Amino acid sequence: MLGTWVNVAAVLIGGSIGLLIKKGLPTSLADTLMKGIGLCTVYLGITGSLEGRDPLKLILSVVLGALVGEGLDLDGRVQRLGEWVERRFSQKSGGVSLAEGFVTASLLFCVGAMTIVGALQSGLTGDHQMLFTKSMLDFVSSMIFASSLGAGVLFASAFVLVFQGGITLLAGFVSPFLGEAVIAEMTCAGSVLIIGLGLNLLGLTRLKVMNYIPAIFLPVLLCLIW
Repeated sequence: MLGTWVNVAAVLIGGSIGLLIKKGLPTSLADTLMKGIGLCTVYLGITGSLEGRDPLKLILSVVLGALVGEGLDLDGRVQRLGEWVERRFSQKSGGVSLAEGFVTASLLFCVGAMTIVGALQSGLTGDHQMLFTKSMLDFVSSMIFASSLGAGVLFASAFVLVFQGGITLLAGFVSPFLGEAVIAEMTCAGSVLIIGLGLNLLGLTRLKVMNYIPAIFLPVLLCLIW
């Protein structure tokens, strides 16, 4: 778990620095910065989505994932959690809810191939190098995101711990099911969600991206079937 703990610390430290920077940003500059992040997020999603090799698996993953997510009301649960935290600590993030910052940062930090492969290497061989590299990238990213999205980015560290740490701890059990093709399809599905996040940041859509999260994991099952 060393690699994951370092990653969690990187997000917390980077996000904290971003919050300090945010205090000195004019509202207009913060809005411009957020739009810039939105554009970059769309770009990251497009490049990652090209990893996919089977469009049918992507479509089924998104459709079935949406059905599961809507049934569990994942977006509503996260929004209510964010609202509870906001009420408890009486803080807003410049008009951006904690839940929005949490969901956006969590997905960006956790849906890539580096998360899955790095966590597997960490759990199976004790090689944390890939997660250390990812931690440096997340450190910089969390500074940028927190400067625009606020304190919700810090809460994404909990998602990194649960998601990435869970893969590390379960590495011995899940590694036989996470071949190159499966990781490619998972990355593709996750990247499509990142495109949705980018469109939300640009103010073009109001997609409940959290409800699509099950789509990231469905390629594991679909690749077993065919």
